[in-house]
Order: sequence, then structure tokens, then C-alpha cells
Amino acid sequence: MKIMTFNTQSCLNYLEQKVDYDIMAKTILDLGAEVVGLNEMHSYCEEGDTFPNQTKTLADLCGFENHYFARAVCLPPEGSFGNGLISKYKIVKAETIAIPDPNPRKYNGYYETRCILKAKLENGLTVMSVHFGLNPDEHENAVKTILENLENEKCVLMGDFNITPDNELLNKIREKMKDTAVGYCENTPTWPSDKPEMKIDYIFVTPDIEVVSAEIPEIIASDHRAHTAEIIF
Repeated sequence: MKIMTFNTQSCLNYLEQKVDYDIMAKTILDLGAEVVGLNEMHSYCEEGDTFPNQTKTLADLCGFENHYFARAVCLPPEGSFGNGLISKYKIVKAETIAIPDPNPRKYNGYYETRCILKAKLENGLTVMSVHFGLNPDEHENAVKTILENLENEKCVLMGDFNITPDNELLNKIREKMKDTAVGYCENTPTWPSDKPEMKIDYIFVTPDIEVVSAEIPEIIASDHRAHTAEIIF
């Protein structure tokens, strides 16, 4: 089974700087992904919003019947902003888990409410898609919330973590899960897609899942490169 994490930057074509659903769908299909966790996705929040349900739009273009959008925050007029999931496998159950905002805020950077998408598929796999905030206190809250909601087996955690592999916070996740990139593409940066400088996108799996391969292809579609992994469970 091939899984993929992909921050689409609201389906913005990185080179042409315009919304381009076709290039995002082509990337997914060319890489043969069957289950895709999506970051920076929009959907309607209220009447007059700019974007449609981008997760459904990509699912339709890819021919995937199953999709779910997890709203983190409403940002009119663009609409809801959050994580998405499209899947060739039926989604049995899905939920949106809020990551608590730091209170008080410890830094002067940009803050934005984030969430975790958690879904159970018909084949028994649990998929969690997450997008961390930009500040260290947001990172701490995200990791704490992840650890509180992980499954012990048949579980995938993926997304844009906005932290590099040397960040000690990742050790708390590594204690319970394995990084699919290890042995394949652990030193391959994912952002920015044209001249990548840092790895901030990850796919983790529980120890019972076998990793067959992992890849960060040299494809420029969004501002992030996609990250794929082939797994057996």
C-alpha cells in the first residue's frame, strides 16, 4: 500500500503562482498514492468564501471516492483552513482533533490554530494527518496532542511538522513510531520544492508496519515536495 503526505499550499502551483488542481492531482496519480494526507487545504466556511472544498476537488480529479476535510480554523474570505485526506479505501470513521493554542503565547511569531485529522480505514489502518504551527510552544502542544491520540498498532502519522529532524521533540514520537524515511530518504529535504533546504515533512508508522520503501521525488508542484512510503501491515 502506498501512502503519501503532501502540503499543497492551498493547491497553489509554486512556479506559476496560481491555483492549479490539475498539477496537484497529477502529482498524486503519477506517484501511485492510494492514501494521501493533505496540508493547507481550504473549504467553504461561509457564503461568499473564495475556495470550494479543495479536498473533494482533488479526490474527484484523482478518482478517489473517499475524502475528509478537517477544519482547523475559519479564515474568511478564503474559507476554512486545515488538513485533508483522500483515499482509495473507504473511510469508516473520521474526526478532527484540535491542537490547543498556547496560552499565553511565548513568542512574537505568527500563530494560527492547527488540528489533527484522524481517520480509520476499512482495511484497519488508522491515518493521522497533521500540520504543526510555526512556534516552539505550538510544536510542543502538537506533539502532546499527537501522543494522546496515537494508536498502538496499524497507525500512520504524517504531515508538515515545521521542524527539522534534529529537533528533540521528534524523539517523543520516535519512541513510539518509526520514520519511514530512515534507510531511504532521511536526509532528503522537502522544502522549498524548487531548491529544497530543509526536511519538515514526515511519515511515521507504528512498529508493526513494515516499510518497503520511501521517497521524496524531485517534483515541483506545491512549495513542498511530496513524501511517499510503501508499507505492508
